[in-house]
Amino acid sequence: MLEIEIDGTKLTVPNGTTVIEAARSIGTHIPHFCYHKKLSIAANCRMCLVQVEKAPKPLPACATPVNDGMKVFTHSDMAVKAQQGVMEFLLINHPLDCPICDQGGECQLQDLAVGYGASSSRYEEEKRVVPNKDLGPLISTDMTRCIHCTRCVRFTEEVAGMQEIGMAGRGEHSEIMSFIGMTVDSEISGNVIDLCPVGALTSKPFRYTARTWELSRRKSVSPHDGLGSNLVVQVKSDRVMRVLPLENEAINECWIADRDRFSYEALNSEQRLTKPMLKQGGQWIETDWQTALEYVGNGLKSISNEFGAQSLAVLATPHSSVEELFLLNKLSTALGAGAASFGTRYADARLAPAQQGASWLGQPIADIAAAKAVLLIGSTVRKEQPLLAQRLRQAVKRGLKLSLINPMDDELFTTVSNKLIVRPDQLVEALAGVVKAAAELKQQAVPAELANAVVSDAARAIAEQLLAATANEGDRAALLLGNLAAHSPRAAEIASLAAQLAELTGATLGWMSEAANTVGAQVLGLQASNALTQSCKAVLLFNTELEFDSHDAQAALAVAKQAEMVVAFSAFKHGALDYADVLLPITPFSETAGSFINMEGKLQAFNGVVKPLGDSRPGWKVLRVLGNLLGLEGFDFDNAEAVRKAALPQGEAGIAAKLSNAVQGVSIQLQAPSAGLVRLGEVPIYQADALVRRAPSLQKTRDAVAPQVGLSAATAQQLGVQAGERVQVSQGDAHASFQVALDAGLADGVVRLAVAHPDTVVLGAMFAPIQLTRA
Repeated sequence: MLEIEIDGTKLTVPNGTTVIEAARSIGTHIPHFCYHKKLSIAANCRMCLVQVEKAPKPLPACATPVNDGMKVFTHSDMAVKAQQGVMEFLLINHPLDCPICDQGGECQLQDLAVGYGASSSRYEEEKRVVPNKDLGPLISTDMTRCIHCTRCVRFTEEVAGMQEIGMAGRGEHSEIMSFIGMTVDSEISGNVIDLCPVGALTSKPFRYTARTWELSRRKSVSPHDGLGSNLVVQVKSDRVMRVLPLENEAINECWIADRDRFSYEALNSEQRLTKPMLKQGGQWIETDWQTALEYVGNGLKSISNEFGAQSLAVLATPHSSVEELFLLNKLSTALGAGAASFGTRYADARLAPAQQGASWLGQPIADIAAAKAVLLIGSTVRKEQPLLAQRLRQAVKRGLKLSLINPMDDELFTTVSNKLIVRPDQLVEALAGVVKAAAELKQQAVPAELANAVVSDAARAIAEQLLAATANEGDRAALLLGNLAAHSPRAAEIASLAAQLAELTGATLGWMSEAANTVGAQVLGLQASNALTQSCKAVLLFNTELEFDSHDAQAALAVAKQAEMVVAFSAFKHGALDYADVLLPITPFSETAGSFINMEGKLQAFNGVVKPLGDSRPGWKVLRVLGNLLGLEGFDFDNAEAVRKAALPQGEAGIAAKLSNAVQGVSIQLQAPSAGLVRLGEVPIYQADALVRRAPSLQKTRDAVAPQVGLSAATAQQLGVQAGERVQVSQGDAHASFQVALDAGLADGVVRLAVAHPDTVVLGAMFAPIQLTRA
């Protein structure tokens, strides 16, 4: 520890601490622009110049390490004069357009100019003008305002992983820009808006819609991936205008993903469902809540009496809140249909019975970065979990060894030590090879069912790496299963083998939850399986769009279309207009109180930030009234907090008791690769839930382009097709035409074609045989 004195206050700090960090620890503010605690030191704005005893000139506090016995003066005449001089230089070329700048009212330059700027300028020459840059549909630019702090440059390189923004030119001719003809396409790119200390980079969707002082601020939680990012939702006139990160070092740090930031546009979409609707004579008519709920209640009773309670299927998405899922599951059970299902994308019916608890991350989110080795299994982690991916990138820089077993080799923008890239129907065999290698390295008996597993060089290297990472006491490794593993038709076998590997190597097994409340759904007793069968006569869909949220959209739609009654609880008008009989308008997360349980098992509650739109109502209230209409017991709740207490009577202790990644009773059947082509159908990042699908700005990004057929060069050559050529794709009796794109990261025999997209809804299952012919 080192002793330092700042403005007369003595303190001790760890070796390597900078002056600005030491000052922050005692609440002393040193003005700065380029410094940010999550980025490398640039020291190019010079605004943080301070006086250091015995130093001949002011020193930058952000780049000056503390020495033992150092005395620092942050507000001495020398320091203030230096800071005022820097401010004068910064304002020489800065435009006087604060009245029309979106950053006005929350601008660091504006704030510091009041304290350190002069009342008038001595500069009489012509100011420079810098052309604006096209950085894409999310980020608006006014580059004449730029002060060259390079925060955005460092963020894209160090946090996002790819330097999509850089600085060109020298001196007064320096400009911040993207690569020529390129936009900024990172899934966390919007964070440069928060980082920019001036109005050079602002939110394009928010541009000129409100002033910051007009906005009310409300805390909330992201309804998208399983991380549970903390949000600040800003509201004006009962309308969500902007979403920003709420710092929580244990979860999202100070960042949010672009889908957290920009999906608010969907909240005000023209597709919002604002009144209950009934289909009469093939035509949709608006009605009142009483009529709609009585229709649903009478229909459920009639179908139950005629076909039995087991003819009812109740499905929800895990983007729904704890309160909604609890009452939905209670309704399903009370009607005799058994537990509700949240797994319309799950294809392996063996998984749910085999799981011994709610599958979760296996450790706190922040602890992943402290592991010595991580193995990713079946995950497009950058798109599934953008902020978890950036945590892994930072950890790799500090020595973490990252490996993966995947159907594709997507760019992770970090160093990957070992890779096993296999067909999606061979994930089990690849993982079995690693388990066998680990058993042999530990000189333990290889399970009989794995005797014929092939141990490749990559499999052995992965096993060696995991064992080396846990060799010393206190060192840890982690196995992380992603969405592709969860959605696989052989998910139970993957989970079982991962559990065996974790036991052999001493690694922690975890699931990177697909949605905001995947863990919560399991804690509440919902089933991770698809409840839709041909015997279904009544279907209740809660926040579920079958055409986009199913493992096999056509099979799911076929069940819905033959059912006697389909009831859709939804915030939006969607494809259910074609197959539903009743549409009940429920509110999105911004218009209701509720809670989510994130992937580490943490319960996070939130309140509605605006009033429900039109006649829409919070989902838990609709379910409460429906339960009462049906004469069911236990539906008398006055508020969301009361529902939460009933759902989780023991609170977080009760949640922790139900968390388990153990899997039992799954037999492993090793299979040879099939002869034909197999589809790899991942869910695109901006098609994963109802909100991102309806956010116009997100739908203009590179990640939302029309699906293409991805093929390896060898597969394309074998089929006689070339990049850019259109091909006919067939699954069963379904056909569609797409353009070919070569993908060097694919195994041979794999056809990469996204699901959950309007263009691919007509096709079949996510991971199934597929045929290609030249169009």
